[in-house]
Amino acid sequence: MTTLWLVGIGTGNPDHVTGQAIKALNAADLILIPRKGTAKSDLAEVRQLILSQVLTSPVPVADYDVPQRADQDDYLGAVNDWHDAIARVWADTIATHRPDAANVALMVWGDPSLYDSTLRIAARLPGLTVRVIPGITSLQALTAAHAIPLNTLAAPVTITTGRQLRDHGWPDGATTLAVMLDKGGAFTTLDPTDTDIWWAAYVGMPEETLIHGPLSQVADQILSTRVRLRVEHGWIMDIYLLRRGGDV
Repeated sequence: MTTLWLVGIGTGNPDHVTGQAIKALNAADLILIPRKGTAKSDLAEVRQLILSQVLTSPVPVADYDVPQRADQDDYLGAVNDWHDAIARVWADTIATHRPDAANVALMVWGDPSLYDSTLRIAARLPGLTVRVIPGITSLQALTAAHAIPLNTLAAPVTITTGRQLRDHGWPDGATTLAVMLDKGGAFTTLDPTDTDIWWAAYVGMPEETLIHGPLSQVADQILSTRVRLRVEHGWIMDIYLLRRGGDV
């Protein structure tokens, strides 16, 4: 029986890798590293950099190409088909490189529990036992970078996606929104009145870029900065917090 260790590695900063994650990576018989095309080669390189700093002895590494998700109207159907394809690639990669592996590690950006589908993909492989090593989330890194609390006093926080925000607007009763997986500019669909935004790209990495202010004043700056950074790096990961009411 093979154990698949889903190892949260934070947001790209090797200092975010926990002691538990380091132990799991060193105990692995095989480490899987995804490739998402030449435009996102930095993502694979960051994983390699982390391994170069935390491995105390050589561990076999297998790169694999992440299948492309179909662009179709049935979003959930496309995602499920995509997850099926990724699971097949994982199984084929393990079978090719270390079919006898007792422990296989997959390095997961951020944390495997928060708006990440790695656990859902792993569930498609019944021959594997899955274990999770939690990592520093992009939300933790975002609030730390801006030196703000995630919630206002005694108030809840809604964690959502750019797609949900764009399609359904500001959730009723919410004062703070943490928005992930925004393909760009979902906040422009909102009434910016009395709304502040704390935005970050490449949070925790050397390329980290932060913008904060009233949404009505900084929305255009965020959009133009996002376009520039994507051109410079070939990819972008960003996240932001929206808050209404003026409290921090």
